[in-house]
Amino acid sequence: MLDDAIAAFRQILTPPFRAILWRSLALTLGLLILAGIGLQVLLNSALALPYPWLDTAAGILSGIGIVVGLAFMVGPVTSLMAGLFADEIAEKVEETTWPGEPAGVALPLGRSLVVTVRFALIALAGNLLALVLLLVPGVNLVAFFVINGYLLGREYFEAAAMRYRGEAGAREFRRRHGVAVFAAGLVIAALLLVPIVNLLSPLFAVAFMVRFHKRLTRINAQAV
Repeated sequence: MLDDAIAAFRQILTPPFRAILWRSLALTLGLLILAGIGLQVLLNSALALPYPWLDTAAGILSGIGIVVGLAFMVGPVTSLMAGLFADEIAEKVEETTWPGEPAGVALPLGRSLVVTVRFALIALAGNLLALVLLLVPGVNLVAFFVINGYLLGREYFEAAAMRYRGEAGAREFRRRHGVAVFAAGLVIAALLLVPIVNLLSPLFAVAFMVRFHKRLTRINAQAV
């Protein structure tokens, strides 16, 4: 698993992936900036305090709160980006890593959009729960790590597996290897904890899970 993760991280920095990388980074940063501006405007309109010093203090605290909130938004936003670029990334991985083997088949555009939106909403709900648990001492970081590990592992793995097995087959295969997929999800969640580097997580997660799915498929074939 760690070999797949290291190889995937190296691969997304190579020339075939750079165009996707820059587009993904631009859209991710753009969405995070827009979300931050929207939250700041909303808070400024909601906070009408009678004293200037109190208004200044509230502005500083709200700014800190927005930064913390945006840190928890990286997961859902990168999940959305992964959905938009997943098939393109997967195709590049397949072409450059296993050029002689049959490539996977992308979902139809309409279904792909539904899966992408569902994935982003699930990630958003999970991170909102983690944000609430931030107030519980000793639980906050663990909650963020475990929730994202489960959600990201499940969704990214199924996205990779759908190219070969369809939706029902991908879910069944993921359930069969639930522990391994959760462990792989923790690797992705760990990357989310690293500032700046976490912006690479959409490309990394897709490339990683394409490789990991291929590895589990080969292990299953050898066991038969």
